[in-house]
Amino acid sequence: MYLKELLATAGYNPTSFADREITGIASDSRTVQKGNLFVALRGLHRDGSLYAGEALERGAAFVVCERPLEGCAYLLVENARDALARLFDAWYGHPAKNLSLIGITGTNGKTSTASMLYAVLRKAGVSCGLIGTVECRLNDQVLIAPNDDRLANMTTPDPAQLYELLAKMRDGGAEYVIMEVTSHALAFSKTSPLHFTRGIFTNLTPDHLDLHGDMETYFNEKRKLFDACDGAVVSCASSYGRRLADSLELPLWRLDEETLRRSIKRGSEGVSFTLCLPEAPCLSIDLSVPGEFSIENGALAAITALSIGVEGNIVQKALSDFGGVRGRMERVGENPFGVSVFLDYAHTPDALEKLLRTVRDFCGEEERIILLFGCGGDRDRSKRPEMGRIASRLADLLILTSDNCRTERPEDILRDILKGVDKEKPYKVILDRREAIEFAIDIARRGDVLILAGKGHEEYEIRGRSRLFFSEREIVKSCMAARMEREKNAD
Repeated sequence: MYLKELLATAGYNPTSFADREITGIASDSRTVQKGNLFVALRGLHRDGSLYAGEALERGAAFVVCERPLEGCAYLLVENARDALARLFDAWYGHPAKNLSLIGITGTNGKTSTASMLYAVLRKAGVSCGLIGTVECRLNDQVLIAPNDDRLANMTTPDPAQLYELLAKMRDGGAEYVIMEVTSHALAFSKTSPLHFTRGIFTNLTPDHLDLHGDMETYFNEKRKLFDACDGAVVSCASSYGRRLADSLELPLWRLDEETLRRSIKRGSEGVSFTLCLPEAPCLSIDLSVPGEFSIENGALAAITALSIGVEGNIVQKALSDFGGVRGRMERVGENPFGVSVFLDYAHTPDALEKLLRTVRDFCGEEERIILLFGCGGDRDRSKRPEMGRIASRLADLLILTSDNCRTERPEDILRDILKGVDKEKPYKVILDRREAIEFAIDIARRGDVLILAGKGHEEYEIRGRSRLFFSEREIVKSCMAARMEREKNAD
């Protein structure tokens, strides 16, 4: 593509630049190839303009930047991250122009709501794409975002991957694309060229404050999604949801006490609820996924589907058949010991509390909840003692361990968690997560519920700058087999 065409298509005035062929777009000077357009991003710690020289040495033909540069042709923009998204959108021919996008934002529940809504649209015969934390797919095909690190988390991919994925979905005949939209994506303008048929708001609780600083900023980043929506579906269970709903001037579907008339928690068997939307018959829905949060996630998915014209009987059937989400209250490990093992992604105080209350609902009086968890390094430290308080209050036995410590020392992270732990209640600290899982499985007895929280679908452990393969499913299976072998030999 030629420079002037690319810039014009992205919404910039190219008349003052000599035309030249552009072979691609790069924002990392180390990956620049000859003829690339280099976008110099202002990062949290370094200004990408400092690397423009390296990009030019590698063959960059043009630079987009936020401050004037010497010795090269450049376009000055106010926000280079916004420019990056618009340039990739233009490079792939504005792929979302022919798609109906549904964006889901909130602290917790995005993945489950997206997966449930995806199941409903597929049951309705709609060709549909899904972009989220656990996977990216088009109908029955799993799409892997191009990435050197296949273990990377894909929630709202960077523009280089996002707009290529949207192009693949467009070319594959998708009608709708459901996308998890994170606060990071909104703060960094990843989705700035996109317009959404519906925006869904799940909730807002403390998280990512290492980036946003405070809850007000966090909320305002989330709110940006709804400036680019034709309609909104908002859970009003939290004060932030009610505040958002009251401020929107667009078609709005609320999930509140008037909409959600009746709900029943059926223990480990799931939940049932009844939705009553204005000018529509009430709809009773059964879900096999347990927990109060499943009611909210399922209701948001159902309301959204109904709002875009899916028939109520299809919504009922799809959610009744829905089998759950990988890494979200996922039962793993068939074993002869009578121990239930669950993996869950809960990594915020609110999510952890809801998870533990859900499990408590279906635990018998003599059955223990054993909780194994840690907190991520180089992330919001303020939530660590609060998660310790919640964990020791609601679990019967607490095992503290590492969870993506990154560049922090695991000991320091655990010390922060321990500030909130009730030292009069049973707990144990095991730094190595694999050893912690082995210990938990060895001491679990019949009827116990063992929860491995924090990693969920993830199959990696981040230590320092390295991302190492780490599958809790495989570790649980291995530990169960080792315990069986030991007990057999002891007989």
